[in-house]
Amino acid sequence: MDKFGKAQSIRRVEDSRFLTGQGRYVDDIAPEGALYAYFLRSPVAHAVITELDISDASAAEGVHCVLTQADLEAAGMDASLPGTQVKNRDGSTGAGPKRPVLAEGRVRYVGEPVAVVVADTLAQARDAAEMILFDFDDLPAHMDLAPGGEALHGSVPDNRAFDWGMGDEAATEARFASAAHVVRLEVGDNRIIVNSMEPRGCYAEWDGGRVHLATNAQGVWVPKDQMARVFNMSADLIRVTNPDTGGGFGMKGMVYNEPFAVAQAARVVGRPVRWMGERTESMLSDNAGRDLTSVVEMAFDEDLRATAYRVRSVCNLGAYNSMFAQAIQTQLFSRVLMGVYDVQDTWLQVDGIYTNTTPVDAYRGAGRPEAIYVLERLMDRAARELGVDPLELRRRNFVPATAFPYKSATGETYDVGDFDRVLTRAAEFADWDGFAARRAASAARGKLRGIGLCYYIESILGDPSESAKVEFNDDGTVSIYVGTQSNGQGHETVYAQFLSDQTGIPADLIEVVQGDSDRISQGGGTGGSRSVTVQNTATLATVDRMIAAFTPYLAEKMGVDAGAVRFDDEQFRAEGSNLHPTMMEAAEMARQDGRSDLLRHEARTTLPARSFPNGAHVAEVEIDPETGQVTLDRYNVVDDFGNLINPMLAEGQVHGGVAQGAGQALMEHVVFDEDGQLLTATFMDYAMPRAADLPMIGFTTEAVPSTANAMGMKGCGEAGTVGSMAAVANAVQDALWERGVRQADMPFTPHRVWEMLKDASEAAA
Repeated sequence: MDKFGKAQSIRRVEDSRFLTGQGRYVDDIAPEGALYAYFLRSPVAHAVITELDISDASAAEGVHCVLTQADLEAAGMDASLPGTQVKNRDGSTGAGPKRPVLAEGRVRYVGEPVAVVVADTLAQARDAAEMILFDFDDLPAHMDLAPGGEALHGSVPDNRAFDWGMGDEAATEARFASAAHVVRLEVGDNRIIVNSMEPRGCYAEWDGGRVHLATNAQGVWVPKDQMARVFNMSADLIRVTNPDTGGGFGMKGMVYNEPFAVAQAARVVGRPVRWMGERTESMLSDNAGRDLTSVVEMAFDEDLRATAYRVRSVCNLGAYNSMFAQAIQTQLFSRVLMGVYDVQDTWLQVDGIYTNTTPVDAYRGAGRPEAIYVLERLMDRAARELGVDPLELRRRNFVPATAFPYKSATGETYDVGDFDRVLTRAAEFADWDGFAARRAASAARGKLRGIGLCYYIESILGDPSESAKVEFNDDGTVSIYVGTQSNGQGHETVYAQFLSDQTGIPADLIEVVQGDSDRISQGGGTGGSRSVTVQNTATLATVDRMIAAFTPYLAEKMGVDAGAVRFDDEQFRAEGSNLHPTMMEAAEMARQDGRSDLLRHEARTTLPARSFPNGAHVAEVEIDPETGQVTLDRYNVVDDFGNLINPMLAEGQVHGGVAQGAGQALMEHVVFDEDGQLLTATFMDYAMPRAADLPMIGFTTEAVPSTANAMGMKGCGEAGTVGSMAAVANAVQDALWERGVRQADMPFTPHRVWEMLKDASEAAA
C-alpha cells in the first residue's frame, strides 16, 4: 500500500495543543471588546405571541441593541432558515413552512429564540432579557407522532410534513402474499441530544460593507452561502471562518438561527458581537437526532431466503424543517435500506410529522444507522422465529462476493464486498463459540446474558468533489489547503501524513489549512464520512500536478529529456544524471530561480462513485434481573474499511461511534411532558455514557479495497454508530428472550428493563 499511504499508526499531532489547553475555539478568539449576545427563548412549546415589548430592555444598563424578527425583516433580511423538501408519493412537494430566525407570530417549541439582546457583559444581556415584555396565549402542544392535533403551521393543517415512498409496492405485496414465512417487528428509535463537548457558538464583525462570521461548524461554505442569501449580499463580501471545533457529529453541519441574528446585531451596533451557548440552552436548541418508529416486515421462502422487505416509518421532524431533515429518514435511510442482503423487492414508506419539539436533523450516520437498526433488529427476530442460527440466516441472504458490483434495490451500486469473510472473522474475533460457557457462568451468578450481532453497511455521503492546494512557503514549511473541516477526527495528522507519504516532505513541516473561506475558494466541509477519501483523492491529483510541473524544470537542470525524469523513493531521478533532488530541494531550487509558479499547485477531483464501508459488531451484555441493570460486558468489531492510512485513527473513530450508539441503546433518551416541556435538559436528567459504562472495544479490519477511489479506501467516521445500536439492542433482547420478553426497545435503562421483565413475568403467570 506504499503508493497510497504507509498505513502507520501515528499519534495525532493536534492532541498536544488540545490536551494542554492551547486549542483555539470560537469562544477563545472573539475580538477584544466584543459585545455579548443573549437570546430570549420561548418558555412554552406552542403559543400565539400577543405582545413583545423590548423598550425597557433596550434602555437597560449596558445594552446596545435588542432585535426581534420584525427588526431583522425591516433591515431587508430574508430572515428565515432553509429546509430540504422531499416529494410526496403523489409527486407533490413536501411541506415547506417558513422557519424564521426569531419567532414570528407564534412560538412552536420550548427554546425557540424570540429576541436577541446585545450588551457590554453577558450578565447585563441576561438581565435585560428578563425585562422584555413577552406575553402569549397558550395553544395545545402536538406531541403525538401522528397526523392531526393542533396545527403548528397554517399551511400544514394535519401536521404531516410529507408522505414519501420508494420501491415497488405492488411487487413487494405480491412477494409477501406468496411467502412461506413472514416476520414482523415494530421498532422504536429514541430521540437523542447530540451534546458535543463544545456547545455551538459564533461571533460576527463588520468592516465597512464586509462581514466576518466565525462559527464552530462542520465547514464554512454552507454558512457562507446562507449568509449571502439572508443578507442579500455578494459572497465576495462575506468571510466565514471555522476555528477548532469540539465535536460536530452532524449536528453542526447545518445553519442555525443564532449566527444570522448575531451578524445583524454586529451590523447594527458597529462592533463585534459574540455568542456562546450554555449547556441547557444547547439541549433546548440544538437539532436532535433519530426519533422515529418503524414497522418492518420480511418475507422468506421455504429455504429461508428473504424475498421481500417492507418498512413503514413515522419520523418526528420537530417544529420545523431543519436544513436536511426531510431527507434523513427518506432518501438517506434508503441508501442502505436492504443492507448487505440480496433482496430486490422492497418498499419504504415514510410519514414526516411536525410536533412542538426541537427540530430534528442529522446525527452521526444520518439515516443509515436508523435503516441498519431496524433491518438488523428484524434479522435477529427472524432467526429466532424461524429457528435458525443468526449467523447462518445472514450468510444465507448475503449478497455473494461474486455478485459485485451489485446494484441494490434502491439504486445504490456496491462496488466490492465479501460479507461472509468479514462475518467469519468477526465470529472468531468475538469468540462466538465460547458464548454458551459465558452465559452459563452468568447464570450461575443469577444474571442473564445475551449476545447480539449487527452486520452493517453504510453509504459515504456528501459532495464527491474536493480541492487540495499545496504551497511551498518562504520559511521552508509547506501548507496544504483542504476543503473539509476537522471536528476532532485528526485531519491535521492524517492529511499531513498522507502528503508526506506521497512526496517525502517531512510531516512536521506540513501545515494543514482549513476553515477559512477567504483562503480556500471552495469545499464540501465534513459530513457523511466523506473527508479522508474525498480530500486525499484531491491530494493525489495535486501531487501528480506537482510532479508534472517540476519535471520539465528539473529535466533542464539534469540535462535530460523530460520523459527521462521520474519521481520515486521520494526523489526526482534520471538515468545519466547525478542530480536527484527531493521535493523540498526542488522547491528551493525553483525559489532561487524565481519560479514562483512552481511553488503553488492545486487540483480538484470528483469521485466517480461512493464507497461502502461494512462490518460486523458483536456485543455481549449481562443483566441483573433484580434491578434491570444492563452491563455491556464485551464488544468486538471487524470492519471492512478497505485500505487504511492511519489504523489508530480509524480505531479511534470506531470507539467513539460505538460509544454513541451504545449510549443511545442503554441510556440516552429525550423526554418531553405532554405540554412540550423538555424534562431532560441537564446532565442530571440526561444520561451520557462514561468510560466505566463501556468495555475495552476489540477492533480489527478485514480489508476488501474499494474500487471507487484510487486508494482503495472506505470512510470510517460513522461506522461505529451504524453498527452498535442494533448489536447492543439484539444482545439485550437475547438476554431477555428466555424470560418471555418479546418487545424490547431502546433505551435499555434499568427501570425500563425491570418493567419488561415484570410485565413478561405477569403475562406468563
